Order: sequence, then C-alpha cells, then structure tokens
Amino acid sequence: MKKNILLVTAAAGALFLGACKKQLLETTYSVLTPSNFYQTAADAQSAINGVLSALQPQAYYQRTIYIITECPADCLAPILTQNQERIDMYKIQYNAANPEITNWWQNSYKLISRANDVIANVPKINMDVNARNNILGNAYFLRGMAYFDLVRSFGDVPLLTKPITSPGDSTLFPKRTAAATIYQQAISDLKFAEANCFSEPNIAVANKGMVSNGAASAMLARVFLQRAKSPYADGGDNQAALDECNKVINSNVYSLMPNYGDVFSCDNKYYSVTGGNKEVIFAVQFGDNSSSTTQNITCRMFSPALLGGSGSFVANTNFVNNGYPVYDTMRHNWNIGTKVNGSAVTPFIYKYRDAKWVANSNNSRVNWIVLRYADVLLMQSEAMNNLNPNDPGKFAGIDKVQQRAKIPLANQYSFVNVPTADNFVDSLLKERQRELCVEGHRRWDLIRLGRYQQIESSIGMTLPDSRLLLPLPQTELDANKNLTQNTGY
Repeated sequence: MKKNILLVTAAAGALFLGACKKQLLETTYSVLTPSNFYQTAADAQSAINGVLSALQPQAYYQRTIYIITECPADCLAPILTQNQERIDMYKIQYNAANPEITNWWQNSYKLISRANDVIANVPKINMDVNARNNILGNAYFLRGMAYFDLVRSFGDVPLLTKPITSPGDSTLFPKRTAAATIYQQAISDLKFAEANCFSEPNIAVANKGMVSNGAASAMLARVFLQRAKSPYADGGDNQAALDECNKVINSNVYSLMPNYGDVFSCDNKYYSVTGGNKEVIFAVQFGDNSSSTTQNITCRMFSPALLGGSGSFVANTNFVNNGYPVYDTMRHNWNIGTKVNGSAVTPFIYKYRDAKWVANSNNSRVNWIVLRYADVLLMQSEAMNNLNPNDPGKFAGIDKVQQRAKIPLANQYSFVNVPTADNFVDSLLKERQRELCVEGHRRWDLIRLGRYQQIESSIGMTLPDSRLLLPLPQTELDANKNLTQNTGY
C-alpha cells in the first residue's frame, strides 16, 4: 500500500508588497475539495490508498492495536517502569483519561470518516464498473472493520455513514447508537465488500495490500462468532460464521505456509498463485526504509537492547512458563525469545523479525497481520463446536493447524483428549494462544469464549464486569455532551 493522503489541499499565494499602507493580499490558485477531486479512476485509487493508510499510524494499527488487545490479557506485558497508560491497560486499571483508549477511538473514527468520503464520492466517477466497485468494497470493508472494533471495545457507539460537510451538520455531535445496530452495520458493510472486492489472484501487483473478497468472508466469520456470544446474538450467527469460513476454505485460494515462521517473512509478504504468501489474507502494509513508505516500530518495541530494541514490551511470564508444551517447539522457538547471542534476556515476543531492520530505529518492514488462514481454520472448528459439540468434524481445522506445527499425533485434539464441549473451549483457547499470540486477538478471544475473568485472576489481575467494555474517552465526552459514559467509569 502506498503512503498517500486522501485529499491534499494545495494553496499558492502571491504576496504583493508595496507601500506600508497597502494591504497584504493572498491569491488562491487551486484548492482540492471533495467536489473537484473525485474525477478519474486514478483519483479513486488515490482515495482508497488514503483510507488504507489511516491504519498505519503508531497510535492505531502499528502499536495501539496490541496495547488495546494484548496488554490486558496473558501473552504480552509492558515493562513496568514507563508509560503509565500501558501499565494501566495491563493491570486492568484503565479509565476514561487513558490516551491509548483515546487513540483507539479517534483513529477508528478517522478511518470511518475517510471511508465515508470514498463511499459518497467514488460512485460518481466515470470509470470501469468492476474497478469502481472493488474500490468501494475496500472502503466498506474498512468501515465495517472499524465499527466491529468499536462495538466490541465500547458497546454502543455513534453511527456515522455519511461525510460531515459543515459545522451545522446534524451528525456533528452524535448520540450513541445501540450495539445491536452497530453489529448490523458492520455485517452489512462486510457483505458489500464480499460481493464487490476482487479475489486475491485478481488484485493488481501495483495494488498489493488492498482488501480481497476472501478477507471480507474471513472478517464476517469473525464478526458472527463474536456476536454469537454477545447480548446481541442472532440465532443464526454460528451457522453464518461456519458458512463464511467454508467459503474461504473451499475457494482453495489460501493455504497454510509450510513452516510457521514463513508466515511472518518480510521478504515474502504478498499472495502469488505460484509461490508467495498464501496464508496472509489481509495485513496493514509497511515498507522499507525509504521516504516513500511508512515503516513499522514493532521490531524496536519488542526487541531487547541486545538486539537494538527498546524492549518496551516483554512476554507475559505466565505465557513463557505455561504457554507451550514441550513438544510444541516450532511455535515456541519462533514466538518467544529467551537468549541473544547466548546471553539470557527477559523473555520477549520474537515473532516479528526483519533482517533489514536497522537497530535502534523504527524502520522495520513488518506488516501487521489482521487475517490469516490459520485463524479461519480455528474459527471453523469453533463454529462447529458451537453448533454441534458431538460432531467429530470440528477437530479438522484445529488439527490442520497443529499438524503444521509438527504436534505429535497423540497430542492432536480428538474426543480422546478433548471429550466435552467445555474441554474443547479450553483447548481451543490454548491453541489460539500458541498460534496467534500477539496478533491482536487475545482479549476478544477470552471475552468471546467466557474465560477472560478466569485467566486474568490466574495472573493476579482483578477484572470487574464493568471492565469488559472500555470507557469512552473523556476528551470525547467533553467535546460532545450527547455522549454518555459506560457503567462503572
């Protein structure tokens, strides 16, 4: 994905200097606005690049993502000597003033705002219909994903589906919309994306990083599964989740990479019919160390000083000690580092690596993976267990993931070692932790599968019911008197 800005306003002024009594005049030669920018197919592509680039800031899907989703869980921990807002997330002591929660809210709505601009303006462009619909599908996907992030984080949130065009706009100070409606909006947006985005093999080389219809199907599966275990559940959610997983699986477009570490290769990030990375379904793109791309700070954040990092985050002690059985060496050795050049260090998350990363810099090429095929297989197993715990087919997806990890046959899951539906939930959570650790899933997994308070208690944290939702940022409450705070804050 190119590093672009959605709308760039350029103004050229001429200063007319004369006698001291004459006024200083400025002449505007050109201004880009929504009314005159969206003219060509190139404009439409530039616009959607700008929506995609909204995911890249450190305060969103470059760093805040794992502070929101992983720190308040049992895989990742911040060092406890700096950045109080991270420590508060880890200790479940966050409040409405936490700047990372504010980042999560504000950047989600920035993404929505940019997507709304594309959805409102691209349809009027005279261009190839399929190309136009693909761009619109990308915008709908990103808006749907943002609303999904917001509803599972905050519950009821404002619903904005059109650009705000003036200070007098009636939606400038919106009220909260019921979470059930937000879920419906996210699903509707993602279904539009599923119907209109190109399939992975048809995404142009120049547009690598755009959303595919397979990504929309995988995200829909995730939304249906999460809603199925929420107060807003629909009776058909688990079947819908299974149907979406099966669309991805039966398309034969995606597959597991042969080796676990290959999933995260900075030199093989993109899908290709012949080779390429066929496991990553959607990722936020970061480039090399150049002025034309945005790079990723993640390597610096997770790497210890001996590797040239800041070591700002470490592996949770409970995860280090109990996360992997002795036979799960492939994933353990890739995901957790304990030594550097023979010297012991505080265990750290090692799964994000880049051979070209310059030590002590923020410039890594690591992409943030949002969706990958292994997750789809695990979601398929989860949906099948929810629908019929006695169906032996529910082990197929999870066992494929274990087989790639070289788990011995005797330790792969079956009714022999996972006899009940409740046992399956516990086993699934362990497998998701081992496979997907620090990829932005853990908090949501624990909430969805009903083990969040139990797990937090096991690592010495108290999790009141009120902390299952985040507080609305105080800055938003101050700016918009139509908003109300979540219970318990």
